[in-house]
Amino acid sequence: MVSCCGWRPAEVVWSPAEEAAADAEEMVAAAVELTGAPADGVSGCEDVDAESFSMKEINAFRAAVEEIAAADSATLAAVVGSMPCRASGWKAARTAADAASTAVTGVMDGGGGSSAIVRRRGEEGEDGAAAWGARRRAGEEMRRGVGDAAAREQKRRGGGAGGTRRARRLAHTCSRLLEDLCFRWLGLCIFLVLRLHYCNAFYLPGSYMHTYSQGEEIWAKVNSLTSIETEMPFSYYSLPYCRPQGGIKKSAENLGELLMGDQIDNSPYRFRVNVNESLYLCTTKGLNENDAKLLKQRTRDLYQVNMMLDNLPVMRFTEQNGITVQWTGFPVGYTPAGISEDYIINHLKFKVLVHEYEGRNVEIIGTGEEGSGVISEFDKKGMSGYQIVGFEVVPCSVKRDAEAFSKSNMYDSIEPVSCPMELQKSQVIRQQERITFTYDVEFVKSDIKWPSRWDAYLKMEAGAKVHWFSIMNSLMVILFLAGIVFVIFLRTVRRDLTRYEELDKEAQAQMNEELSGWKLVVGDVFREPTCPKLLCVMIGDGVQILGMAIVTIIFSTLGFMSPASRGMLLTGMIILYLFLGIAAGYVSVRLWKTIKGTSEGWRSVSWLTACFFPGVLFMVLTVLNFVLWGSKSTGALPISLFFALLAMWFCISVPLTLVGGFVGTRSAQIEFPVRTNQIPREIPARKYPSWLLVLGAGTLPFGTLFIELFFILSSIWLGRFYYVFGFLLIVLVLLVIVCAEVSVVLTYMNLCVEDWRWWWKAFFASGSVAIYVFLYSINYLVFDLRSLSGPVSAMLYLGYSFLMAFAIMLATGTIGFLTSFSFVHYLFSSVKID
Repeated sequence: MVSCCGWRPAEVVWSPAEEAAADAEEMVAAAVELTGAPADGVSGCEDVDAESFSMKEINAFRAAVEEIAAADSATLAAVVGSMPCRASGWKAARTAADAASTAVTGVMDGGGGSSAIVRRRGEEGEDGAAAWGARRRAGEEMRRGVGDAAAREQKRRGGGAGGTRRARRLAHTCSRLLEDLCFRWLGLCIFLVLRLHYCNAFYLPGSYMHTYSQGEEIWAKVNSLTSIETEMPFSYYSLPYCRPQGGIKKSAENLGELLMGDQIDNSPYRFRVNVNESLYLCTTKGLNENDAKLLKQRTRDLYQVNMMLDNLPVMRFTEQNGITVQWTGFPVGYTPAGISEDYIINHLKFKVLVHEYEGRNVEIIGTGEEGSGVISEFDKKGMSGYQIVGFEVVPCSVKRDAEAFSKSNMYDSIEPVSCPMELQKSQVIRQQERITFTYDVEFVKSDIKWPSRWDAYLKMEAGAKVHWFSIMNSLMVILFLAGIVFVIFLRTVRRDLTRYEELDKEAQAQMNEELSGWKLVVGDVFREPTCPKLLCVMIGDGVQILGMAIVTIIFSTLGFMSPASRGMLLTGMIILYLFLGIAAGYVSVRLWKTIKGTSEGWRSVSWLTACFFPGVLFMVLTVLNFVLWGSKSTGALPISLFFALLAMWFCISVPLTLVGGFVGTRSAQIEFPVRTNQIPREIPARKYPSWLLVLGAGTLPFGTLFIELFFILSSIWLGRFYYVFGFLLIVLVLLVIVCAEVSVVLTYMNLCVEDWRWWWKAFFASGSVAIYVFLYSINYLVFDLRSLSGPVSAMLYLGYSFLMAFAIMLATGTIGFLTSFSFVHYLFSSVKID
């Protein structure tokens, strides 16, 4: 049995004496019920110590069973009435019960241990045989629980002696388990209540608290350089920056971080808790042509340095039109307007916010690396310490005397400086120029508590409330309109069905000749669609993607995939997708079996389901990966990771999809309520093409998500944090509802114009929202990502946008198809058309 929090239920062991005690009470009660024997003498036996009787005594009484079994019911009643507590007390009642049980079983079963009774009845003549036969038939009826009052009484009383015995033993076992459970959990609850007195902080998502003592050294880490101009990350040490004295050491990264192009390395930036200082790092050699050119290129492409301290990204503030805007990271350099020279950021003024606390008031939990779960010896002692709750920087470009500073050692103290406003005092990027890197550190005590330290990163920019009100208003209007359409549709169909069912048979026969609209396609509505295998595969993949999205958003809403855990969101999505292959295989194969009427060919359906969407995904990613490899970007997947993803695909997703397909073959196919004609019905000509209606149907689902899509795209391509998963969950629910309604309405409209080819139209009615998503992504590229430069960057953006739109098409199309299929099945199950 699986234990919870270390608790395991106590195993209940029955001793022979306890089994005898239970059986005695149950069997005697059963004999009394079936024979009418008095039980007055039995109640006094319960106080006798069961352990005082030996198995020899018990066996001696059991030896009388064969003799008692030969008695009729009247003799049995007398025996049972006279035997309780005889000779050795309580165990004699057990023996009497054994005898009664054996005799009663013989009477009911008509065989086995009742051979003596059969012989006796046979000697009494035909009347006795007839009486015995009647009793035997009655006993068989009683066992089946049908036919006479005895059987009903047997059922009412709980199924006889055997059932009573099992029920009472189960009740006794449950009683013991419940008692043990209550005492254990009561103790645990008391312990937790007492612990609450000493605990006032708990942090669920992502990282876990690390406490630091006065003067303790902390080392910052650096992530890949990123830019909203190119969307291609590069390694921090691809530029001529100062390197750690012990060499570059890469941090362990999860699957999501690798896929996002993160490359986290150690850095030479050292911080000592509550020690304000200005330090020298290093002076580079004269920049060669390649280094100078690369620095200029990274500066003009607006590349940002992403630094972290205790798992907190560094943050800077700028003034734009009188509004303070916060950014994560700081630029590699800058190019003043109207100036052809580029300047490098070589001096950093850090401000570290720390919160002091008393160790006895904090419960520290966690595992992992520094800042994300490590517990130091200082933490374990429960002493007072400091928590890092903020990490800010002011980047500066300061021209230093390289010759003088080159004689200094790393971490030598220097005089603090202010950021110069004159370009003459800034460090220019030029060939043969030597660059000196320095930094200042200031520790500031803060009232921000450690669980709230991410609030500064997750809050949105000024004016966000206007966007929120706009989103809520749009969602309410869309939901209201969709509800009206759905209600009108339901009333129309219900009135049509009710009017038809109220007619008598002659009127129905006459009406059948005058049928119009959807009733005319009754013999073709379930005709096999074109490309049925492809349809089944796309529905299966849609179920897999939709399930992944729902579970991921729910877990993110609960806080299990916080931005503090870098890459956790993408890692969780991949794992969920792999294991939901079993659902994809089941749905696709069962739909295939329903359409074809047989499970033949289910293996190919399962294989295609396992390979269709991942195959498209891998093809696009491979092309993009070659582009990134050619650019030497850290966004390119390492060849080892590429093969690891392929291994997970073939070792987890594909087998689970085949297992799901096998389960689908064992499930009953969905029976169609009407027969399909051999000759297809001719479809009347339409004034407008049907695809135009399908294309327009996607506008309503798109209206539920396009504003939220803006924030998602901004978080992906502009490096902002997205953490409003609760609202995203609401949008997802509304999207599912609207997709279902739109698809059902369009399917009904097609059936009304006698178009029975509804299968693919139901899928694309809601799936066409993907077209608008992709077009909106292009609009976002043109008008919101105007800084995105170069064909490589545009190719990356369009490739990822295509994959997103393709996944949305499969998910939303699946919603519409499954809803329409249920509706059509219900609609034609409700009419009586031959």
